[in-house]
Amino acid sequence: MSPDNKIVTKHFTMRTIPTSLLVLLLFTTFSFKMSAQILNAPKPIADPNGGGTSGWTAACASSSFNSYWVNFSWVNAPAVKSDNKFILELSDANGNFGSPVQLASFDDKNATYDFNINFSIPTDTRGEQYKIRVKSTSPEKVSPASGPYSMYYIEFNSPILMSRDGSGNIPSGGKLEVCEGTAVTIAPHNVPNAETYLYNWYKSGTLLSEKGASLTTTAAGMYSVQIDYGTICSGSASTDSNIIEVTTGTKLGIALNSPSKTSLCSSETETLTANISGQGLTYVWYKDGVAITSPTTDDHTYTVNGATPSFEGDYTVEINGAGVCLERSAAITMATAANITLSRDNEANMVILPGKNKTLQVTSSDSGAAYTWFKDGIEVAGQTANTLVITEAAEYFARVSDASGSCPYSIDSEKTTVVAPVAFEITVNYTTPYTACESTTTIIAVETINAIAADNSKTNVTADLVDDFSFQWKKDGVTITGENSKNITINNVSANGSYIVNGGITGYSTIDSNAIPVQLLTSETVSITASSNTFCSPSNPVLLSTSTNLNGETFTWYKDGNAFNSTDETLSSIETGTFVLEVIKNGCALRSNEVVLVPLDEDLITLNSDDPVVLVEGQTKSISASGGTSYTWYNAANEELSTTDSVELSTEGTYTLMAKIDACDIVKQFTVSYKDTFNVPNVVTPNGDGKNDLWILPTSYSNNANVTVIIYNSNGEEVLNEKDYKNNWPNSSMSFPKQNMVFFYKIIDAQNSQKQGTITIIR
Repeated sequence: MSPDNKIVTKHFTMRTIPTSLLVLLLFTTFSFKMSAQILNAPKPIADPNGGGTSGWTAACASSSFNSYWVNFSWVNAPAVKSDNKFILELSDANGNFGSPVQLASFDDKNATYDFNINFSIPTDTRGEQYKIRVKSTSPEKVSPASGPYSMYYIEFNSPILMSRDGSGNIPSGGKLEVCEGTAVTIAPHNVPNAETYLYNWYKSGTLLSEKGASLTTTAAGMYSVQIDYGTICSGSASTDSNIIEVTTGTKLGIALNSPSKTSLCSSETETLTANISGQGLTYVWYKDGVAITSPTTDDHTYTVNGATPSFEGDYTVEINGAGVCLERSAAITMATAANITLSRDNEANMVILPGKNKTLQVTSSDSGAAYTWFKDGIEVAGQTANTLVITEAAEYFARVSDASGSCPYSIDSEKTTVVAPVAFEITVNYTTPYTACESTTTIIAVETINAIAADNSKTNVTADLVDDFSFQWKKDGVTITGENSKNITINNVSANGSYIVNGGITGYSTIDSNAIPVQLLTSETVSITASSNTFCSPSNPVLLSTSTNLNGETFTWYKDGNAFNSTDETLSSIETGTFVLEVIKNGCALRSNEVVLVPLDEDLITLNSDDPVVLVEGQTKSISASGGTSYTWYNAANEELSTTDSVELSTEGTYTLMAKIDACDIVKQFTVSYKDTFNVPNVVTPNGDGKNDLWILPTSYSNNANVTVIIYNSNGEEVLNEKDYKNNWPNSSMSFPKQNMVFFYKIIDAQNSQKQGTITIIR
C-alpha cells in the first residue's frame, strides 16, 4: 500500500495495533507533514500604486471602478513544484467554496513568498458573506479564508420605473385602485434581468420583508422600491423608484335583475335593470363584451328591442364611482323567440381574384323566410335568394326575416369579408411541439395566407386559397427537390437550417414566407463514468471520462450545475459533487448522465458481527464484511488470512480487515474471544480425598504447548512456570504450613492474551 494513499482507521474498541500496520500509519502521517506548505489567508490592502493607506472592507464595484488588491504570503517547507500555480478564489454569496470562482492566477510567483494580487469581482457578485482564499496547485493546498465581505457589482444604477405587473403602463396620477380583498402586483419594468436582484420594498416609508422582483399587496399605501445592494454598497447606487399609490374600493355586488323574458319576437322589447341605482354611479352597458353606451350617471336600465337586427347576445352592465370598485355584472343572454337557425356556408374571409367571381351562401331552417343581402351595410337590390354571386371586394351578410308568423323575426347572418388583393403574404410555423436543441423531429407548415389590399390592410384567406397556391420549400436559400406541399417534415440533424416556402397563385408574383430555424438535437448520447464514486484523498483524484470522442469538439464539464472545466477530455477531480459533461453537437448542448462523487465514509464498511467476536472453543465462525470493492484479512502476526469478503476464524486474538472502496483504504480491527464454558478454579483442597485436590484448567489452557501457566506465592515468587501444563499442581510433595494460603496465577496464550486471578489453598 502506497504511503500517499489516505487510510481511515476505525477501532471498535481499544486494541493493540500490529507493529507493521503502526509503522505504515506513522510513515503516511510523516509523509504528509513533510510535504506541507503553509499558505496564509489573503489580506485586503489599499492600491499599492497610490490608493490610500487602509485596506478595503467591502467591494462596491461598477463599470467605472472594479479594481481591488490583496496581499498574500506563504512559507516554503519545502518549495512548491515548478508547475505550481497560485490561484485567488472567491466563494459563493454564502461563503461556501464548493464551486469557487477564480479571480486571479499566477505561475511566476513560486519563488516569491510575499506578493500583492490585483483582481476584479464578477458582474454577478451580490451578497454579504463572500470570502476569498488562495490555492496552490502543486502540491494542492488551500489557505485559510478571509472575510466575510459585503461584495456587490452595481450593474443597474438608475431610478427604477415600476408599474402594474411590470407592464410598463404607469397608472395615471400614480394611483392603482383595487377592490377589497383583491391583490395587485407591482414590479419594475426598466431593470434588465430584474429577477436576478434583491430589492428593498417600502410601504409609506416603512421597509417591508419582501425581497423579490415584484410585490403583491391588498393593502392601501404609498409603495416604492430600490435595489438591495447590501448595507454598505446601497449608498453607492441611486435606484429609488417612482411612487405608486394603491387605494382600495368597495364591491357593491352589481347584478342584473331577472327579466320577464329573454326571448323576443321582432315586435317585442325587454328592459334590463341593474340591482343598484340612485347612488350617483356611472353605468356602461355591454353586448358581447363591447360597449353599446357611453359612461352615464345613474343609467341603470337598458331596453333590448327585438326589431333591431342581431339584437341577440350577452348583456352586462359596469359601474364605477368614488370609493367604489370598477365592477361588471354577470351576463343575461337575449335571443330570438323564433325557433330559427341560420348558418353561413362559405368561409369568413374570401378573395376576389382579377376577372373571377365568388358565390356566397346562407342556409335557414325556415323554408318560407325572405332573404335580403347587404354589401358594406347597404342593401343589394333584387337579391332575394339564399345565394349571392359577387365580383367586388366588400363586407357581405344576409338578413333572413319572416313577418307572417305568430312571432315575427329578423336575423342577420355572420359577415363575410371579401378582399381584392394587390399581393399576398405567407406565414409558416411549427405544427408540432418544437424546442431548439431538445426536439429530434418537427413539421413546418403554411400557417397563414394573408391577402394584402391597396391600403396595406391584411385579411386571412388561408382556408379560401391554400389549396390554390403552389409551394416550393427551401433550406438556407437552396431549393429542396420534391418538397412542394404545404408542409415539410424534418427529422435529421443533417437537415438543420433555416426554412422558407416560396408560394404563388395565378396572376400574382411568387413570394417567400418568413424564415423558420430548425436546430434538432442529435439522437446520439454522451455517457460518463468515474474511476470511483468515492473521493478519499487529493493525492488520489477521481478520474471522470467518456467514450465519446471529444477531439475537436466543444465541451464543458459541470459540477453541481456550474461550469467546471472545458479543456480536459478526462477530468481529474479532487472535489465531491454531481458531475455532467456537456458536448456541443450541431450547435446543441448534448448533456451526459450524472455521476455523483461522495466523500469517503468509513462507516460504509460494515461487519456482520459485534466486537468482540465470541467463539465457543473448538468451533469456527465466519465473519463477513460489506460495502467495499476488495478485502484483505490479517491476524495479529500480520499474516494474510483471506482476500474475499469473509474469513473463517477459530482462534482467539486481534484481527485486522483492510478494505478498499475503489482506491480508498479503510482499516478496521476487531478481537475474537473464547466463550468461557469452564471457569478457571480459584479454590483447591489438597486433602487426598480425590476431590478438588489439583488445580484443573479448561482444555484450552491445559496440555497446550502454546500456553504458558505461571503461579506466584504471596511474596511474588514463582512456584510454577511451564508450557503444556498437565493439571498436576500442587504435587503431593508440596506442603502448606498455613491455613487458606493464597497464590496468584497468570495464563498467557499464543496471541499474548492474558488471564489472571487467585488460587486459595484450603487444608
